[in-house]
Amino acid sequence: MGHLHLELFATLDLVGQAPGGPEEDPEGFAFGGWQAPLISDVEGEQVAAAYAETDALLLGRRTYDIFAAYWPQQTGWIADLFNRIPKYVASRSRLDLDWDGAHQLGPGLPAAVREVRERHANTRVVGSLDLVQTLLNERLADRLDLWLHPLVLGEGKKIFDGGAVPANLRLLAPAATGPTGTVHLRYSITDEVPATGTMA
Repeated sequence: MGHLHLELFATLDLVGQAPGGPEEDPEGFAFGGWQAPLISDVEGEQVAAAYAETDALLLGRRTYDIFAAYWPQQTGWIADLFNRIPKYVASRSRLDLDWDGAHQLGPGLPAAVREVRERHANTRVVGSLDLVQTLLNERLADRLDLWLHPLVLGEGKKIFDGGAVPANLRLLAPAATGPTGTVHLRYSITDEVPATGTMA
């Protein structure tokens, strides 16, 4: 079985909503595009390395719409990758998908995601916070790439708002810091329940 990777950008208070621009989430969120002023070449290289062995994308409906409107018109390695590999879209509504290689998942999301994991070695979930929360609740995610940015917004949708089940995470590599203060953390997500104890 392959691995399902979560690729997430968040603030220090774990807001992951609309990092790339105001148009990503037009629901009155005042800070859409909060990530843009903090992007550096270092973070770009980290993202490139994270995506190097991607076989498929798993996207929520809103992220799919944003990507499908943007990436087919772009050039470069990430555009070539996204346009070439299969894209799986999770949505309860019937969709008309016109991006080459896009497929809608069936109504039984956990089973459909397991089939995707069987089919591909490395599937990546980008953004799609509602989908991410479902995947965490169903224990379907294997890895987490998390870029923490030196911001506190105090509002916006948070990564773990959906009541993720308790789980231990294991650091896969030392944390890497970029020149703007963004920290890249790479974890595996285990099935282990966090232990408790006393400091005495």
